[in-house]
Amino acid sequence: MRFETVAIHAGTQVTDSRKPVTQPITLSTIFEHQEDSLIYTRASNPNRLALENLLAKLEKGRDAAAFSSGNAAGMAVFQALPAGSHVIAPEDMYHGLRLQLTELYKGKLEVSFVDMTRPEEIGKALRPHTALLWLETPSNPLLKITDIIAACQQVKDVPSIKVVCDNTFATPVFQNPLDLGADIVMHSSTKYLGGHSDILGGALITKEEDAFWEQIRLVQKVGGAVPSPFDCYYLTRSIKTLAYRMKGHAEHAGIIATYLENHPNVQRVFYPGVKSHEGFEVASAQMSGFGGMLSFLYNGSAEETDRAIRKLKYFTNATSLGGVESLIERRAAVEGPDTTTPQNLVRVSVGLEHLDDLLGDLDGALG
Repeated sequence: MRFETVAIHAGTQVTDSRKPVTQPITLSTIFEHQEDSLIYTRASNPNRLALENLLAKLEKGRDAAAFSSGNAAGMAVFQALPAGSHVIAPEDMYHGLRLQLTELYKGKLEVSFVDMTRPEEIGKALRPHTALLWLETPSNPLLKITDIIAACQQVKDVPSIKVVCDNTFATPVFQNPLDLGADIVMHSSTKYLGGHSDILGGALITKEEDAFWEQIRLVQKVGGAVPSPFDCYYLTRSIKTLAYRMKGHAEHAGIIATYLENHPNVQRVFYPGVKSHEGFEVASAQMSGFGGMLSFLYNGSAEETDRAIRKLKYFTNATSLGGVESLIERRAAVEGPDTTTPQNLVRVSVGLEHLDDLLGDLDGALG
């Protein structure tokens, strides 16, 4: 099956004898003891089984584990590491997971943040107790591109190091890190997989069901940060249109990125689909599309940037991404006082409104 067909059919596992076309929501938290049966919904549930089967197939993996949020999914990886492990992570990465590494796991894990656009920096950061290489490409919020194959080559001689790639921005529509050497893929399914800004979720997909994956599964089961049957049902439903939504997001983002590059009040655009982006060639090689996220530096102070954002009508000033509606924010204002993000950097999640309305809105706000 091709991607669009998998997205529509792999998430349907009907247990109802009347054979509905859409899988019902199974709300029961308990199940009668039978051979090879489910027992308790924290451990497993028909809707979660269907979602995990779907996610594994979309990312070309062996198995998947669904979580209650993207942060919970990332935390499950960190929790599965032996105490005192060394982690190599990107300088530019999602702020929530960076905070986990610097605050929640302070004294429990050692972390080196490196420039992942230069794979040799990974090799320089290796230590005898390095256990995890965390990749995020395109990165949040600067849309930096990591050469996944080259990054994995840096740790290939140490089989004990796991390579995990956050694929939230690209989605499996445009990028499959497992095919490029990664061991596990992570998603905040709140974003493009959900696609409608109304579901909270996260996921991990593995290439192999090895001992490390079993430890992650243990964290999922015993820790209990699992999505509800409703969340699993709606995620499975939303993913049916993922391929077609992503094509629209990417088309709009590419045109808007080009528009912004030529705008006198924009200093710089960060979008891997424009040739001026330093990661354009790598992105073109490992991605089949460039996604719907972009950032740009507004030609003004933080206050002037905020003022421009407030003029917008169709871009909502809100935190998150991946929904059908366009979202915009001055990212540093959200990340807090410890942020390294430029104060005039604007992050945009380009939605599926009519392109002319979006361009006209930007024209009126940017001046």
